[in-house]
Amino acid sequence: MPATSTLLQNPAAAVEPLTIGSLLAAYRSGAVTPGKMAADLLARIDAAGRDEVWISRVPAKQLKQQAAALDLMLQIKGEAVFETMPLFGIPFAVKDNIDVADMPTTGACAEFSHVAPASATVVQRLQAAGALLVGKTNLDQFATGLVGVRSPYGAVRNAIKPEYVSGGSSSGSAVAVALGQVLFSLGTDTAGSGRVPAAFNHLVGLKPTRGLISAHGLFPACRTLDCISIFAHDVADAWRVLQSAAGYDDADAYSRKPAMLGVKRRGYRIAVPDAPEFYGDAAARDAYERTLSQIAAMPGVTLKKIPFDAFTDAAQLLYQGPWVGERRAALGEFFTHHGADMDPVVRQITAQADNYDAVDAFNAQYRLADLRREAETLLEGSDLLLVPTTTTFPTIAEVQADPVVRNSQLGYYTNFVNLMDMAALAIPGAWRGDGLPAGVTLIGPAGSDHLLAEAGAQFQRVLGGAAQADAIAAAPLPFNEATVQVCVVGAHLSGQPLNWQLLEAGARRMAVTSTAARYRLYALAGTTPPKPGLARTADGDGAAITVEVWEMPLRQFGGFVAAIPAPLGIGTVELADGRAVKGFICEPAGIAGAADITHHGGWAAYLASLA
Repeated sequence: MPATSTLLQNPAAAVEPLTIGSLLAAYRSGAVTPGKMAADLLARIDAAGRDEVWISRVPAKQLKQQAAALDLMLQIKGEAVFETMPLFGIPFAVKDNIDVADMPTTGACAEFSHVAPASATVVQRLQAAGALLVGKTNLDQFATGLVGVRSPYGAVRNAIKPEYVSGGSSSGSAVAVALGQVLFSLGTDTAGSGRVPAAFNHLVGLKPTRGLISAHGLFPACRTLDCISIFAHDVADAWRVLQSAAGYDDADAYSRKPAMLGVKRRGYRIAVPDAPEFYGDAAARDAYERTLSQIAAMPGVTLKKIPFDAFTDAAQLLYQGPWVGERRAALGEFFTHHGADMDPVVRQITAQADNYDAVDAFNAQYRLADLRREAETLLEGSDLLLVPTTTTFPTIAEVQADPVVRNSQLGYYTNFVNLMDMAALAIPGAWRGDGLPAGVTLIGPAGSDHLLAEAGAQFQRVLGGAAQADAIAAAPLPFNEATVQVCVVGAHLSGQPLNWQLLEAGARRMAVTSTAARYRLYALAGTTPPKPGLARTADGDGAAITVEVWEMPLRQFGGFVAAIPAPLGIGTVELADGRAVKGFICEPAGIAGAADITHHGGWAAYLASLA
């Protein structure tokens, strides 16, 4: 692991956290086996003495048997297992409002508990990818709260300073990762429950576009707004999990196939609040300002201050408007007959649904539409919105003394995101002067998940974390739309000056291969940056030329082609395996007088010869 700067280094940590990438590398090398990892993990959980983190766990015997099965699989299949199971042997946890077959789902309410007949779609996908489920974690009851103390199973204490809140509602999921009891976990996010706990426990919290991860098997808080979220130690780990977790699901009526935006590789235009609110918490303000100054100093970054009223007005609709009716609808008859069994604060919030009717609901929708349009106007010309993840950091005692107001303060920068159909990524920022963690959140429109992950990785590096942006940029989510394959031969190759055009179009490299043996390659004169020209020979006097094949969304293809300058263009290129794909070709006039570099076999080899 790379060394961390003073901005990101955890003052309370003696060692760097184990990441998914490092554990997979240990499996590959044979230094660790899933069986040994499981035994060590169980010992770590028992030694921690943090029973409030978990509501139920996979029995130790069963977990060891599952790990032993992975040991055997690794012995038989070797390296191939990592290709088919990208999360092979990675321990994880799920928030206890997400179903796991044959385990109780409680929602942090014992009277509500019921054994799930099948696992949620997302759990099935993660286990199919090789992930090893450890158990189900504590939460603010029925996912109602941002504090982590509204549970009969105990207030979940902060992983770094136990007298402080862990954040909610996905409290146990975050703390399990922060304590090293699992390497990633699933939370849920309606009003910030996948982001606030990340900030309070020095984690990454990935809140995807609504519908990107199936919610089938999730007991809802607000069904139209809920997102299943991911906690991890760094951006690459969270992105790796999303690769396996995301996907359309017919079983979820709110699942969808959002058009995904490409990444930005030439700097970022960032919108920030013009008057950030911290409710008098000077340490929180200082940490945010130090984080923002580091990001603002990056090459190509520009900041634009915008008024924030449209976002805060939308945020108030979530708990001070008819959306509380969704929480009441989710509980149904249970609220009628078992309201007395609920946490009193959760019951009080849910009961507010009786104050609203259908007219209120429609009027709130109209108001939200107006605020969304205002927010879109404010964000025009910006790649993303960057905000503090939280305003302040209360102790458990402070929340218990004033539960509603303290909770409301924590949602200032989070509550509006799902209402406005936005994606978000919370990352650790500079540490507060009092030794508590703090974070910032990147927010973008629906479908901006890849953009936010790549940008978050860039900011992570500047703040002292691992350098992961290039790997994330090269790994968009699996395509769920029409695509086209494009053969590139020169300045668009990986590592070359125009490769950013492919990445910003959301393209993925599919293969490094060669053309059929009937092409010639020329170094074109007077092009900036230097470019080659590929020409098919009429008489067969050619050679195979090394190329890359990229796949991009078809909706991006026209814009990509429009940016190609003469004498280059897009035609049809025959590959060595006989396939014909779209690719770069050169007009005959451009080749006249150009140097024939065919004998080098490709553009990269030609450039190497010049060096």
